Amino acid sequence: MAKNAGTIYQLEIWLADVEPRVWRKFEVDAAIRLDKLHDVIQDVMGWTNTHLHSFIAGDDEYSVLDPDDDMDDTMDERKGRLSDLVRRPRERFIYTYDYGDNWEHVVELVEIKEPQKGVKYPVCLDGRRACPPEDCGGALGYEELLEILDDPDHEEHEDRLEWLGGEFDPEAFDIKEVNDALKG
Repeated sequence: MAKNAGTIYQLEIWLADVEPRVWRKFEVDAAIRLDKLHDVIQDVMGWTNTHLHSFIAGDDEYSVLDPDDDMDDTMDERKGRLSDLVRRPRERFIYTYDYGDNWEHVVELVEIKEPQKGVKYPVCLDGRRACPPEDCGGALGYEELLEILDDPDHEEHEDRLEWLGGEFDPEAFDIKEVNDALKG
């Protein structure tokens, strides 16, 4: 990402339909292309970038275009910018990841700022709770997974732990890990 950024947007993102809330607060250049913003969101949330996604603001939808679908009204995310989606604090848009699990993220513009000297953007400022595991079945599947993991006597407990590759701490959030990913 750009070392000498223009206007900076401070954003807050959270998973819709997941309680307690899984959220992050981060800053990016307002002029970031949406395909690059997708990469940032993947890093700040902790996803693995293995599924399709889209950005929706009002009637506008941006995504990776399907060259075989000329009837699609979706716009090319490589031609859209964050500042096309939101321009004023408290404005929001939706970022959807993995159409099977349908992880809807609400993204809100918190503050518009000037870049700070010595800060390399994007940067994660705060957050809470671990990103759900990929392919766990969306918000309802994640809720069920947490119930199973919370009950060592549940008949599926061991199978789910094996599927996860070991323990999963839904409360875990490591800001240094997120910022390291953003630098990489």
